[in-house]
This record gives sequence, C-alpha cells and structure tokens, in this order.
Amino acid sequence: MFTTAAVDAGVRLALPDACATEVMTPNPLSLRDDATVKEAVAFLIDHGISGAPVIDRAGCPVGVLSRSDVLVYERERLEHAVPTPQYYDRSDLRTGAGERLPEGFEVEITDSTRAVDLMTPVVFSVGAHTSLHKVVEQMVDLRIHRLFVVDGNGVLIGVVSALDILRRLAPV
Repeated sequence: MFTTAAVDAGVRLALPDACATEVMTPNPLSLRDDATVKEAVAFLIDHGISGAPVIDRAGCPVGVLSRSDVLVYERERLEHAVPTPQYYDRSDLRTGAGERLPEGFEVEITDSTRAVDLMTPVVFSVGAHTSLHKVVEQMVDLRIHRLFVVDGNGVLIGVVSALDILRRLAPV
C-alpha cells in the first residue's frame, strides 16, 4: 500500500550552512578486502546500507563496494552447468570421519570472488570542515550517493550519504 503526501508547490527547501562533520554518520562500517561476494552481500543487507568502504589488512580504505557493484557483477557473471558426476553412488558418500551424509545433503558451489575484485577502486572523500554545499556539489558532479569524510591526517571518520543531506533540507 502506498501513502501519498501533499506537497505545496510553493515551498522551497534549502540546505543550512553546515560542514561535513555536522551531517555525517560517524565511524562508517567497512568490509575487509578479502570478504567473499556472499559475505559482502550479507553485510550490506544485514546492516541496511547500500555501500561501504573496503579496507585492507592495515585498516586503510582501498575502495568502495556498493549494491550496484554487486548487481553489475551478477549481471555479467557467467555460470556454466556442472554435470552431475556419474561415478559414485550417493550411498557411498561419507564425511571425513566416515559418517554417512544426512538425507538432503547437498554440495554448494561457492564463489571465491572477493570484495576487492568488485569494488570501485577509489574512495571519494571530503575534509571534515568541507561545507555541505560543496559536499552536494561534489556528489552531483561525481554522480555518487555517498562521500567519505576524512580528518586532517586522511583517516576515515564518517560518511555523508544522500539521505543524510535530505534530512537536513529545511523550508525557507
């Protein structure tokens, strides 16, 4: 069911004079660069986010993985049919300890593709004191949904999303 809201065509909205740190979400969640596609998808969905920075072993951001990156990957991925091996009888299958496999047991074909293979290999960022107007301008120019906020040392301290900006719009 959809609800509709009446919008007064005469109402104008404006951004307040603010800087990135005033609107950002602090301490953004991040993905390890060695996370599998399945782990990355679960991470994004479980946390209700559309993208996250990808970090290396040292904790440095090396890129950004978004749901769009995953969709492009899924669209372009080739899957080949794997023929069922005919050289064994299911009743012959056993675990490493010699136990028979339970009824309904299936072998999963895993995807070893990593987040680092799908991500956008750049982290678009702004300084902590960048004006909100500059943040919006950069997001529009780059056609992106989020900008990461870094401190004076380049350390990731937050993220400004399109939703964060929409929350700050106020009638004038």
